[in-house]
Amino acid sequence: MAAGMIDGNTTLIAHLGYPTASFKAPLIYNPYFASIGVNAVVVPMGAQADAYPEVFAALFRLTNIRGALVTMPHKVSTLAMLDEVSTAARIAGACNAVLRRPDGRLVGDMFDGEGFVRGIRRKGCEIAGRRALVVGAGGVGSAIAASLAAAGVAGLGLHDVDGRSASALAERLGAHYRQLSLSVGTNDPAGYDIVVNATPIGMSEGDPLPMDVSRIAPDAFVGEVVMKQEVTPFLAAARARGCATQPGIDMLFEQIPAYLEFFGFPTTTAEVLRSLARIAY
Repeated sequence: MAAGMIDGNTTLIAHLGYPTASFKAPLIYNPYFASIGVNAVVVPMGAQADAYPEVFAALFRLTNIRGALVTMPHKVSTLAMLDEVSTAARIAGACNAVLRRPDGRLVGDMFDGEGFVRGIRRKGCEIAGRRALVVGAGGVGSAIAASLAAAGVAGLGLHDVDGRSASALAERLGAHYRQLSLSVGTNDPAGYDIVVNATPIGMSEGDPLPMDVSRIAPDAFVGEVVMKQEVTPFLAAARARGCATQPGIDMLFEQIPAYLEFFGFPTTTAEVLRSLARIAY
């Protein structure tokens, strides 16, 4: 197969979400597949919430689909459509990867949190014994909180505009990590060593900041999930305070090697993926 050519033997990976304009994954996976001669393609597929269950069921009746990447707003609702769910996805209460096994069973996993944690560790951020605040308890925020707990944080603060989401996440975490100190209900970042914006705030022009940046300690590590631009207004404000930061796109690059293994493709490193990616802001 010529590099980048789609033919009758191409394996499909769907990229499910809405809206699709901000999707970055196809610009990373597809150049990588072409570079190693793998006949597979990641295809953006826009599905709004009301149509999603029908689209999902029909999609996995295709004979040449291997799986799907799942993004907003479907990470939580996808769980109910699966035959098998990993521990990480169960704790997160969300799923961002679906694999169809040869027997047709659908298996879900969650890699957002792993990508986030791998990224901040590579930047020298110590996690064990630290206190972290995660603002946003949806799919990605829940995944990051779960992975921070698994990495040994001593305390986790959780906040969401929907207080029930944050409380439910705290209950799931508490059931698995009984020694973890959990607090719910405020997005005040004062006193935290690791601070994460896991909300969509920053995706639209004119959005407010997701928290009071002046309350973040200058020696705190600040992470972002929004990928509309590499340095969001939130990260720019955190950097102005002297904080070390991680852009949202880093979380994506760091989790893709795990995704590749999950789907049964040859894996690689974040550095190789960056060298091949065609992302521009």
